[in-house]
Amino acid sequence: MGALQAIAPLSIDMYLPAMPALEQVFHATTAAVQVTMVTFFIGYALGQSLYGPVTDRFGRKPPLYFSLLFYMAACAACALAPSVNGLSFFRLVQALGACGGAVISRAMVRDQFPPEDLRRVFSMLILVLGVSPLIAPLLGSYLMLWFGWQSIFWMQGALGAACLLGVHFRMTETLAPHEQRPLQMAHIMDGYRELLRDRTFVGASLVCGFSSAGMFAYISAAPFVLIDFYKIPTQMFGWLFAAIAAGVITSSQINGRMPRRIPLWKVLRVANIVQLIAGVLMVVAAVTGAGRAWGVFLPVFAYMCGAGFVFPNGSAIAMMRHGNMAGMASALLGTIQFLVAAIGTILMGTIESSTAIPMTIVICVCGLAATVFNFATLGAKLDVGPAQTPQPVADASH
Repeated sequence: MGALQAIAPLSIDMYLPAMPALEQVFHATTAAVQVTMVTFFIGYALGQSLYGPVTDRFGRKPPLYFSLLFYMAACAACALAPSVNGLSFFRLVQALGACGGAVISRAMVRDQFPPEDLRRVFSMLILVLGVSPLIAPLLGSYLMLWFGWQSIFWMQGALGAACLLGVHFRMTETLAPHEQRPLQMAHIMDGYRELLRDRTFVGASLVCGFSSAGMFAYISAAPFVLIDFYKIPTQMFGWLFAAIAAGVITSSQINGRMPRRIPLWKVLRVANIVQLIAGVLMVVAAVTGAGRAWGVFLPVFAYMCGAGFVFPNGSAIAMMRHGNMAGMASALLGTIQFLVAAIGTILMGTIESSTAIPMTIVICVCGLAATVFNFATLGAKLDVGPAQTPQPVADASH
């Protein structure tokens, strides 16, 4: 399940070192190359809502087979893309395949573990998930240097094939037949309306979304800011990403070992405040030039460490409340999270600047928004799951 969660980060992080070079390869602008990242986020966000009802109806494994095969085909198309516009389109298709693993693995966690264990289990998944940014930029850097940018996508396709083998031989179906939900439009819309009426679910999703938006604003802009503006070598760029990944892994494992008596919402709130403070500090460093690259990187590191607490706790608060439709809840959580992240990345792509200031401002605004939504929607009275109502059992006619 951790490897399935890591498919999308691998698809993003392994590709980052090649982005500046693609400007010369396709004779494209920086904004045009960043669109290849934006389309991935859009596809990843919108595709998740499709997998939710399907996995609640047909089980977890059949949609996983489809999504991984779709992902592998899209990786090959990306490697063979003739233009930057073609690459942007195939990146969207690639994201539609990648998002199945994220949606379904979160649903499988909710299938198998009680609400009080979700913080620990989601933190364990981030341990696996955090390895991807630890190795992906380094791997992408050397693949590009040795074999060219196309080799990055061939490697991603090979990793998708490895996940497909793992799903087939190492995973069992976790959705019992009597828990399947009908695949009917009215029933699907009722389920999504129920989720959107849950203030805590929406609040936790938006908190995760804005925190992710800040993270992906850094991811999409970092190659240009660190490599082009601060003149950091490509190999050093990979090591900086590895340091951030190590921070996220460490913070998430601290989170998973916290006593159960510490409420999820309190940990989440402190993490959001830390991210807001880090955002302010990095704006100050970018504007004043204090510390040069390190003045910006160190607050970014603190922001990312905060994410190691935000994602498992925010996901647990959202998912614990809707075990009766875990697939749809996981899908909508991911859709909200990555739609917000896509908006942040689009903002980065529309700002033409050769400095670190736009990136730091976007990250700071995202930290502020996450903190505001936290205080507005979450708290002690809402950190519990609502009463679950029995759901109709699907039959073959549905």
